[in-house]
Amino acid sequence: MLLLLWRKWTGQGGAAPAADHEARTPEEVVAAIQQGDEALRNDWIRQYQPFIAKTASRFGKRYIDPSRDEEFSIALAAFDEAIGSYSPEGGSSFLGFAGQVIQRRLIDYARKERRHLTAVPYSALQPQDDEAGSVLAKLEAKEALTVYSRERTAEERKEEIASLQAELAPFGVSFYDLSEQSPKHHDSREMLLGIGARLAQNAALFGMLVKKRQLPLKELSELEQVSRKTLERHRKYIIAVTLIAGGPYPILREYIRVSAAKQEGESS
Repeated sequence: MLLLLWRKWTGQGGAAPAADHEARTPEEVVAAIQQGDEALRNDWIRQYQPFIAKTASRFGKRYIDPSRDEEFSIALAAFDEAIGSYSPEGGSSFLGFAGQVIQRRLIDYARKERRHLTAVPYSALQPQDDEAGSVLAKLEAKEALTVYSRERTAEERKEEIASLQAELAPFGVSFYDLSEQSPKHHDSREMLLGIGARLAQNAALFGMLVKKRQLPLKELSELEQVSRKTLERHRKYIIAVTLIAGGPYPILREYIRVSAAKQEGESS
């Protein structure tokens, strides 16, 4: 299951952005920066460069080298822009919001650069039929692309897990907690996945979760028709699922998407 995979993927935990954000949430740090702490802004941007590079690489579907790729500079500027324009009233976490800003700026950049892509026809990149061994070359190229895609997905998955680990820390949630408290019964797990997915789509309640770093138990209990005691018992699990569903975690989200959709269909 997902939580067992988390333990396997992370080993001893994986690297997360170093910083005081373990004591303060990203939203609290951004609030301090918006009040004029420029030294904190510069330090925090440096700490989150791995997140910025990961987001740019995921958008470009290739490794983005911070030392030479223009996309990283675009993403870095977008992250700085997100710090200045973020508002918790928007209902999303800062990292989720920053990921969206980075993606929008990279889309703008790609559109501007698109004219350069037409300079070389796509066919020029493919093996020619009259070349010796063209069939073998095509097969080797296809296999190489498959291997590269698999390796990049594995790397991006590790990066998402590290980012999620950092986002969970202010909630007092660790992967060890999740592996120990994962619901044992299939029906319970399906129900909790559905609750987390729907909570992520509820802007008001998701905003309360992010701002207060705790589940809105009263409101969620009434909305889902589930006892408060059940929600409290599975608090950490629901928080983790909600942050995945509402954050910049497309790979991890695949592990909760099917079950959550099934649960929603069964309850309708």
